[in-house]
Amino acid sequence: MADVLVLAEHHESEIRKVTFELITAARGLGSPVVLWLGPGLGDTASAALASFGATKILLADSADVIDHPVAPGAEIVASLIESLKPVAVLVASSADGKEIAARAAIKSGCGIITDAVEIAADATATQSVFGGSTIVHSKVTHGTPIITVRPNSIAASESAASVVIEEVSMESSESAKRVSVTTRSVVEKGARPELAEADIVVSGGRGVGGAEGFTVIEALADSLSAAVGASRAATDAGWYPHQFQVGQTGKTVSPSLYIANGISGAIQHRAGMQTSKVVIVVNKDPEAPIFELADYGVVGDLFTVVPQLTEEITSRK
Repeated sequence: MADVLVLAEHHESEIRKVTFELITAARGLGSPVVLWLGPGLGDTASAALASFGATKILLADSADVIDHPVAPGAEIVASLIESLKPVAVLVASSADGKEIAARAAIKSGCGIITDAVEIAADATATQSVFGGSTIVHSKVTHGTPIITVRPNSIAASESAASVVIEEVSMESSESAKRVSVTTRSVVEKGARPELAEADIVVSGGRGVGGAEGFTVIEALADSLSAAVGASRAATDAGWYPHQFQVGQTGKTVSPSLYIANGISGAIQHRAGMQTSKVVIVVNKDPEAPIFELADYGVVGDLFTVVPQLTEEITSRK
């Protein structure tokens, strides 16, 4: 079976959910070979990758990968395309992932497709464009297909495999080392789950009225052990940090439960959450487009409805 190269997304030993989605997609094309850049690959991470079908892990944790962002990783990917000759390369559509994919495509002379939401057995990629209003099917016609996949678009499924680990040793070029990491700081994590990884997301939009309005959104999220999201209108207004934006230009989420509060449902926002399993909408405008996606909807003032919902959930714990 032909190899499919998968670039793992991880923070040290913590594997991002999208990595398992990429491995799942890779199984439909061939045998998943995971490239792990940097430190953190231990027995637990290796076992987790194997449980989703990885047959080989290529470990590249040289100082160049650690001390210089993106460029050394792109050179490693391009080198593996030449030596491994995979049928495809799958990368997450993250900021670093897309840059590595683009650089590797230029270095290897291969075609690239970005933001795929599905990949067929013949490496035809499905893309959702123009805010989800148009579906495009694309296929690379030159070189090895390099495809970046939008997080939360493919359901990860386990399929245990025996895995072997090989170290990748490669000297980075001087041009790849022109940019260096000078300092690192630890991001303080709160008690809430990460937005893109969360099973429940509670979001607020223009209807919250201001930054102080997000206190009721956060209270509901905390009662459900959920992540907090926000519409672009809310983040652009400075009411909530941009890293919590859900939408086409923000995070794509696909939780089991998505609660949209005071969000009208512009196409940009819907593109980032429309694959949620269950959608609950609270909005005082019965004509809001977001109701088209709702499994359950409440027409009412969120400042009346949401605190009552929070109180009821808390009382049942």
